[in-house]
Amino acid sequence: MSDDDLLDVQPARPVWLVTLADLALLLVGFFVLLQANQTLTPRDLARGIAEGFGAEPPPAAMPVASHGIAGFAPGSAVLPQRPDTLVAWARDELRDPRVRLTVTGGTDGTTQDVDRATRSATVLAADRARAVAAALARAGVPDARLSLSTNPARTPRAVLVTLSFAGEAKPQGTVR
Repeated sequence: MSDDDLLDVQPARPVWLVTLADLALLLVGFFVLLQANQTLTPRDLARGIAEGFGAEPPPAAMPVASHGIAGFAPGSAVLPQRPDTLVAWARDELRDPRVRLTVTGGTDGTTQDVDRATRSATVLAADRARAVAAALARAGVPDARLSLSTNPARTPRAVLVTLSFAGEAKPQGTVR
């Protein structure tokens, strides 16, 4: 039989039917994987998939929006302007109980943009983040939904507030 004779052979089933069956089996296999371990959380599943592909696991909460305050003087954690716009944004975004805010202080990486007492860029970045978090808390933003972070390496002299979806809110007193 030559190669030309094989071109005239008709398949027993249409190709689309085989493809549909393959997709259906993959979907069933995926649901079996999800149900195999009732204690498997979505975060555990995402971590396992990321590790399987040799990637970093996803963060606990994925940032989806940001706002901030820029223009800090070198070596200073004093707010350069009133945080009214930031406060309004934070209040509006925190209406959803599943949202969290991360306040990240930064420095520009120069020798002038460090804490004067310790000569530490990390301490200054933390002071900037704390100053913004304190201003948010004074304005009524719930501090239990804020977390602080620093990024002292070659960023603007600013504080960035990122909003992230942290999943379903747990009722008070729930331990997991």
